[in-house]
Amino acid sequence: MSINEIQDELISDFELFDDWESKYEYIIDLGKQLPPLEEQYKTEENIIKGCQSRVWLHTYLEGDKLHFAADSDAIIVRGLVSMLVKVLSGHTPEAIAKADLYFLERIGLHQHLAQTRSNGLASMVKQMKHYAIAYQAVD
Repeated sequence: MSINEIQDELISDFELFDDWESKYEYIIDLGKQLPPLEEQYKTEENIIKGCQSRVWLHTYLEGDKLHFAADSDAIIVRGLVSMLVKVLSGHTPEAIAKADLYFLERIGLHQHLAQTRSNGLASMVKQMKHYAIAYQAVD
């Protein structure tokens, strides 16, 4: 599935909910489905700077596909990073670096997140794209 197909699927999922309380519950559920990050990757180097909560991001290349594993100590943030992992993980670094993450705007996250969470989300996106660009340079 392409990055855009996954984004479209997430947008459709969010359209099933009538209010933001239900959407927040769904985000929390997505976070609960995120596989736990192995303790060995919960290091200072893997913490995403700019997030109020602690968010760890581990990346690895498998063939020509970049994969992300992540975790957070905050339940909503764990759900947010799980959506980014779902959308971006398993694609080429080039596709990730060029991806337009329109789903964030389309599901209304920026209007419904506190400014600090919105800034943290932007930091997560920036870090994931930074890794993709770095892996492109190595290739």
